[in-house]
This record gives sequence, C-alpha cells and structure tokens, in this order.
Amino acid sequence: MPPTVTKPVDLVLAGGGVKGIGLAGAVVTLMEAGYRAYRVAGSSAGSIVGAIVAAAATDDQLTPQDIKALTLGIDYGKFLDPGPLERVPLLGPSWAILQGTGIYRGDYAHTFVAEQLAQLGVRTFGDLRLDDDQLPVERRYRLVVTAADVTTGQLVRLPWDYQRLYGLDPDQQPVADAVRASMSIPFSFRPATLTASTGRRSTLVDGGLLSNYPIDSLDRTDGKPPRWATFGVTLLPDLPENNDKVIPALAPLRLLGGPSLLEDVITTILVGRDQAYLNEPWVSARTIRVDSTSVGVLDFDITPSQIDALYTKGYEAASTFLSTWDEDAYRRRFRRS
Repeated sequence: MPPTVTKPVDLVLAGGGVKGIGLAGAVVTLMEAGYRAYRVAGSSAGSIVGAIVAAAATDDQLTPQDIKALTLGIDYGKFLDPGPLERVPLLGPSWAILQGTGIYRGDYAHTFVAEQLAQLGVRTFGDLRLDDDQLPVERRYRLVVTAADVTTGQLVRLPWDYQRLYGLDPDQQPVADAVRASMSIPFSFRPATLTASTGRRSTLVDGGLLSNYPIDSLDRTDGKPPRWATFGVTLLPDLPENNDKVIPALAPLRLLGGPSLLEDVITTILVGRDQAYLNEPWVSARTIRVDSTSVGVLDFDITPSQIDALYTKGYEAASTFLSTWDEDAYRRRFRRS
C-alpha cells in the first residue's frame, strides 16, 4: 500500500465538555486521510484535544492509533474532582455555586494536560512557536485557545493576547494553564486566574461563554487566498429541535414546568454567535458536525460503551464530510482574492 501524502490543514475544535471525545474521533479520521494539523484553535474541550494534537504535530509524534487509544483509555470520572466542602451533599455544591468558585477544582484536568504535553516535549507556548513569516508575529504558534476574561469583560485568545492585554511573554506561559482556563465551565469548574505584569488579577472562564466555535480564528487577515484548508469540528446540536441539549443543567426547570423563555435566552447568549456562523454557507461548507446529543456536557461518568459510541460518531462524521469535500470548489466559491 503506497504511503499517504501528508496534507497540511488548519483545525478549529469546538467546546463541549465530555462531548470532546467526538472531536478526537474526527481528528483520527483526518489523520488517516493524510491531513496533519499545521495550526489548531480550540475552545474548552476543543482546547484539550487541540493542545495534544498541536504538540504531537511538532514532530508527527502520535499516530491515529495513538490518539484513539488515548481517547478511549481516559478515566473521565477523574475530571470531576470536588473540593472538601463541595463533597458535602447539597450544601457544598450550592455554596460553591453561590460563591462563584465552582464545584470541581479542575486540578486533575490541568495535571492530565500538562503530563500529556510533557511526554510530547511541550511545556510552554515557546515550544509551539512557528517560524512562519506569512503570519502576524503574535500569531506564530501551533495552538491558540479561547477564554473569557470576566474581569475585563472580553474574549481572549492565548497565547496571542498575553503580551497585548497582560504584558506577559507568551513564550514563557505554560500551555496547560491556558487550556485549564479555557475549560473553566462557569459554576462547574473553578475559574482560572491570570496576573498581568501590572499586578492586576483577571478571572478567566470557559472560552465557550463568548466563542465556543472560533471558526474564523485561523483565517487570513490580509485578503489573500489561504495556503490550505481550514476545517472546523462542532459538537453543537441542530437548533431549535435540540435546544434542550445545549444546557443539560436546566433540565430541572423543564420538569417543574419552568418558563422555556429563560432557557431560550440563556441558550442564545451562549451559542447565538456560533449558530449564526454555522448558518453561513462559507462556514457550513468546511464544518464537520458531530452528533453528540446522547451525552451531556458534564456527563463525565460516561460508560465505556458511550465513550466508544461518541468517538465513532466523530469518526464517521469526518468520514462523511471528506467524502464530499472538494477544496478547489470551495476556493472558487468562497476564497478568491
């Protein structure tokens, strides 16, 4: 069998908590088809998968089989690591939510990401720097993750914004810290903190709060045609049919006959921007849609059979996408100068 030709691609991975298993399935399909990620943008769960993919791409260190084995072998239950107080039934979680500290510490997630990256020779963003004069200087990295800075009230893209917003050298910042900030689901995981060179402390939470599917992150800004394709993978369910799947935590409201308007408003705040993008033909045409409605964002007690099924959903979604993908046709329609 002749060797597969390696094709560079930029990759954008959406958030979705434990649903991120589906992202890994899609990535494996792309790798098997000969695609290799040149740059990766990720939010929340997408930042976890994206960090590993970006680190592995530095020397093509992980095979598709390695990615699959890693994904299917993770003990996802360990990601839910409550603090001492939060272990107290009812009172602990309620107090954590009221205080805004989050039910789970997120320490295991941080350690897991740091250890996986260390095995691939990556600790700081300096290890992911690119020598690429076609990109703006601040964007010459294999990975960028989104987070929401609720202190300054804005979306931040790390490492791109470390210098501009915080006066910090991006090459010195740990990748695992940025990923941990990006996955800080409000009220579920404790927020991350980032201290600027001025001493100001910012509170960072899940990037999905403002941009769960940052599909435009890696597009060229100089008006020239792209060097290669950018693929996006989203876990967002079809709306409005699956509106109730976006925020599973609101299920008690429905059981109690709560107002659907409240759920609709919160859902729109969280996914409205991404939904608007997905409705654009130039975005839809390069998006792999993974059906993850069978699993909730925080279902970290997911069973092995559910893990395998969700991974397969991602794998098959990417296979279906590639079966009709025509890069030349896409460029002619959407990406002319």
